[in-house]
Amino acid sequence: MNNTRIAIIGLGYVGLPLAVEFAKKFPVVGFDINQERVDELNSGTDSTLEVDDDNLQSVLVSKKHNEGAGLFLTTNPDALIACNYYIVTVPTPTDKNHRPVLTPLVKASETVGKVLGKDDIVIYESTVYPGATEDDCVPVLEKESGLIYNKDFFVGYSPERINPGDKEHTVTKIKKVTSGSTPEIGEKVDALYREVIVAGTHLATSIKVAEAAKVIENSQRDINIAFVNELAKIFSNLGIDTKEVLEAAGTKWNFLPFSPGLVGGHCIGVDPYYLAQKAQETGYNPEIILAGRRMNDGMGAWVATQIVKKMIQKGHAVKSSKVLVLGITFKENCPDIRNTKAIDVINELKTYGCDVDVYDPWANKEEVDHEYGLELVNSYSENKYDAVVLAVAHNEFKELDIATLRNGNGAVIYDIKGIWNKELVDGRL
Repeated sequence: MNNTRIAIIGLGYVGLPLAVEFAKKFPVVGFDINQERVDELNSGTDSTLEVDDDNLQSVLVSKKHNEGAGLFLTTNPDALIACNYYIVTVPTPTDKNHRPVLTPLVKASETVGKVLGKDDIVIYESTVYPGATEDDCVPVLEKESGLIYNKDFFVGYSPERINPGDKEHTVTKIKKVTSGSTPEIGEKVDALYREVIVAGTHLATSIKVAEAAKVIENSQRDINIAFVNELAKIFSNLGIDTKEVLEAAGTKWNFLPFSPGLVGGHCIGVDPYYLAQKAQETGYNPEIILAGRRMNDGMGAWVATQIVKKMIQKGHAVKSSKVLVLGITFKENCPDIRNTKAIDVINELKTYGCDVDVYDPWANKEEVDHEYGLELVNSYSENKYDAVVLAVAHNEFKELDIATLRNGNGAVIYDIKGIWNKELVDGRL
């Protein structure tokens, strides 16, 4: 693989860690359309915190190069021309009606198609429904390049498995599923990833198999969480603590350890809709997948009603009450706010007339304001609240003094994440 020159298209939570690892062995061009993001990375800092500064700075090079390992970052698509492997790592979101949005994928394919050369290989990592790579992306590559698929150029699919904020299961330590548009290309794609993935690889029999494997990974988790979310609702009506039930059931060796909660982020809360959309196109209406999605999408509003009930029981006037929500990111110890379901709790509380403050030491205030129209508070110590809601289990929140949070006001303490002592809170999932 001496002549390998890699381009990474998209430098977010997925693309950057991959680019850095490949750049330790190969010449890599990292491309992104966001100039601010490229400037930030070129300064040696990653605001997503997926790559530490020393690691990033160790591979950065200041000019495009044809020989030697290193990472060159740019917004100029012309810098991609000399590459022969193109790895696309752009997001694949859904719209407000939960329909797949392939625009970033199509635009990335257009960019790659314009610089694609003879015998080049394009590998997609973005989560899609089975068939998207060959049915939606390949025609764009052919149109822009004037080349013929599986004759002049080839494609592969190797789904990303990044877990944002997870410093144990990093990109090189997660087994990688690979695939190619021909058996020979599959071997080449697999060999490329084996250069950096120490956990090993699994070469799937086809691109569609690899696409399907990825989309069901998160659909399976979504359905399992939906089940325990439904249990949480049932046990709440029965006056039983859900966490205690799960702990007891978990003593059996084959009981699956899932917990109830808010299911957001760019994967679990999105990917099932991609599979559902494709299923519906074939004439099959998925029942379990969409039922799980409905359950999980409704949890934020349900939690908010539980908090309001607790406030009424303790004699707090709900209208114009002060509520503090701790956490806005989609998961703990991570600055990622994409598709966070904490916002559902916040918005539902506002419909009851609550005045809600939101505090999160991990989230970027400007991003939160832009995405959700929320102004994060810098501090909450001087305020008295009628309710305090733990929405995200950041480490900073685990040792908070519950008595201080009540602040002499008899505030309702509701622990969505179940990280505080049951005896100290008024409610938890």
